[in-house]
Amino acid sequence: MNIIRRHLSTTTLSTDTLHPLLANIYAARGIKSHAELETGLAHLLPYTALKNIHPCVAHLYDALVKQQHFMIIGDFDADGATSTALAVTALKSFGAKKVSYLVPNRFKHGYGLTPEIVDVASAQNPDVIITVDNGISSVEGTAHAKQLGITVIITDHHLPPKILPNADVIVNPNQLDDIFPSKNMAGVGVIFYIMLAFRSHLRAVHWFESNHLPEPNMADLLDLVALGTVADVVPLDHNNRILVQQGLKRIRVHQCRPGIQALLQIANRPNHRVVSNDLGFAIAPRLNAAGRLEDMSLGIACLLSEHLTEALPMVQHLDNLNQERRHIENEMQQQAVAALSRLQLSQDLPMGICLYDPSWHQGVIGIVASRIKEQVHRPVIAFAASNEQEIKGSARSIPGLHIKDVLNAIATQHPELIQKFGGHAMAAGLSLRLENYPAFSAAFEQEVARHLSPDDLTQKTLSDGELSDMEITLEIAQLLRDAGPWGQHFSAPLFDNHFYLTHQHIIGGKHLKMSLSLTPDGPTIDAIAFFVDVEKWPNHRAEKIHAAYRLDVNEYQGKKKVQLLVEDWVIV
Repeated sequence: MNIIRRHLSTTTLSTDTLHPLLANIYAARGIKSHAELETGLAHLLPYTALKNIHPCVAHLYDALVKQQHFMIIGDFDADGATSTALAVTALKSFGAKKVSYLVPNRFKHGYGLTPEIVDVASAQNPDVIITVDNGISSVEGTAHAKQLGITVIITDHHLPPKILPNADVIVNPNQLDDIFPSKNMAGVGVIFYIMLAFRSHLRAVHWFESNHLPEPNMADLLDLVALGTVADVVPLDHNNRILVQQGLKRIRVHQCRPGIQALLQIANRPNHRVVSNDLGFAIAPRLNAAGRLEDMSLGIACLLSEHLTEALPMVQHLDNLNQERRHIENEMQQQAVAALSRLQLSQDLPMGICLYDPSWHQGVIGIVASRIKEQVHRPVIAFAASNEQEIKGSARSIPGLHIKDVLNAIATQHPELIQKFGGHAMAAGLSLRLENYPAFSAAFEQEVARHLSPDDLTQKTLSDGELSDMEITLEIAQLLRDAGPWGQHFSAPLFDNHFYLTHQHIIGGKHLKMSLSLTPDGPTIDAIAFFVDVEKWPNHRAEKIHAAYRLDVNEYQGKKKVQLLVEDWVIV
């Protein structure tokens, strides 16, 4: 365990209004003023800075006046599902009578607005295709749709390629000359902003009054925005924290759609206690399971359901799929670990790792890549067969390595290797011919080695320091829980202390329950470590440990108690 204490930035945060511990935690995350902690909707960035927002609204308004057929084409993950549900809900509330959606099947159509999915869409005669959470790389699919006379509006947040699709309009804050300050919005955030701008235009032209429609409250969509934003693991900059916090506030008081309510129920997450972590680790995996194993249309239908009784059977199906996904993932991960062991026997572990097994499930390789990356702290690409000639890969990176830039460099140096690719700094997808896998693996290893040093491959645990026994309290735990939302690039507080280990036992077959104390005879503190190696723990020779942990509130039968969530530890 390599623990590094966070450095405090210069801050003007006042401890008159903030607990000193919390002020230090915020400062360590770069917060310099109280204004950066405001999460009211009035502090959202204005939509006017988004490139093409006004031409986009003009296209939408023209189609709405003519009551044309809008078709939303989304992605097959939770961001895509929430984006699709938001677009459908908003357009219908604006008075659009013909709104449909279509999600590419991961196994049949591939990712994005492909020519194949355009052909499927064209059978329903759409006038306007709106992509959400995809499309920025869909040059061929966009051209095909335009040939068929379909208006194409691309809304996306992924990094753009050098050649953009010839769409009627593109809204993506990551376009090179877009001045919108936040480049971190998820796809659901982008379509929310577009619908916010569209509603503003409709209000200005008295659309709702003229058509005897109630003016929709856009804040009612923030439960979807919060879920999609957290699920896509985008950095929680100030603007994203506002979107997530406002969505969480509504979920906590049951102002959320029945599909989200049903997902919370099956995950056993009470509304009043929901935090961003629950969205990311309890709700999103169940929603994502549909896109990984079957069809994300099920997840979208769940989010669009109008009654809890309608949503609950769909959520039960999603939960069953998620259990199946876990089983598949466990088998694949064991195979990946075995492959790593064989690799280490023949050579030192390379800086960049590629893994492929013809039996692997295409929908689960992203999770496997993530798990192996966490284990070896190296960028990892896991591949599965797409057909007899093609394989698809899912890449996960570590801090300090922009994975899409790596793929772009390989594509430039070896244009014959990669068929297509796209993604973010930390995650990407690609496809290549099976015969090119060995050459690509070598090129990936070489390119990664150009950017990383051995020190980069040492996993570092960033700690906010030690806590005293006066700080390990239920009050402090609740304070920190409420001080979020925490997430990517705005991580929840993590502390480290030396503890005496007074009791340990396994619960649930794989989790280590512990009692810890700061002094030999001091009061004990409940602690738990999830998914431990049961062949090594319990270890009754261990009397003292150095642990990195988070403070948490454990609530059972109405009683609250402080609990430590131990993330890493060593025997001392």
